[in-house]
Amino acid sequence: MFASPSVAQAPREARGAPMGQFDFYVLALSWSPGFCEISGRKSRQCEDGSGLGFVVHGLWPQMEQGYPSFCEPSGRFVPGTAIKEFSGLFPDENLARYQWRKHGSCSGESPGGYFKAVQRARERVRIPDSFKALDDRSKVLPSEIEQAFMSVNPGLRADMISVSCGRRIFREVRICLDKDLRGFRQCSEVDRDGCRGGELTIPAVR
Repeated sequence: MFASPSVAQAPREARGAPMGQFDFYVLALSWSPGFCEISGRKSRQCEDGSGLGFVVHGLWPQMEQGYPSFCEPSGRFVPGTAIKEFSGLFPDENLARYQWRKHGSCSGESPGGYFKAVQRARERVRIPDSFKALDDRSKVLPSEIEQAFMSVNPGLRADMISVSCGRRIFREVRICLDKDLRGFRQCSEVDRDGCRGGELTIPAVR
């Protein structure tokens, strides 16, 4: 059975929390073909021929229970120089700006400092070769996706990663990292919130 609101309580959002008060980070990597199929969005990320597989969804400050969002002072302007310096880190600039407002504002960093942290986190995680070569729809268990990441990322365990899905379609992986981004760490609430049991469809890169 998949985790659902009736079975697993959604993590609590602490909107407007103070900056810099969190326990660890979650790096969310979206599988573009699955995200686009589920959301039905019309964006550059979802265009046929984009060739996009895993992309950065965001780097989220997280607490042991719940997570902060839109921290005070929220909505600070993102300088064009920061967007330009880290161009290509996110699939589009609007997502980068939104991730800063909702999550980056809670990191205690400037926009440029937050984007640099996102870059460091992304460089810390290796993508399994099996996803790079995926050219047809496949069906796998959530635990098999986790195992693929664990096999190429030393120190990563099953209680440090979760798989997100919708309508039995693979959407993203969420990997928990220490606050200093030097290593992976256990995150029971994030792990419990992931998809459980039953095969998921992995759409191929378009």
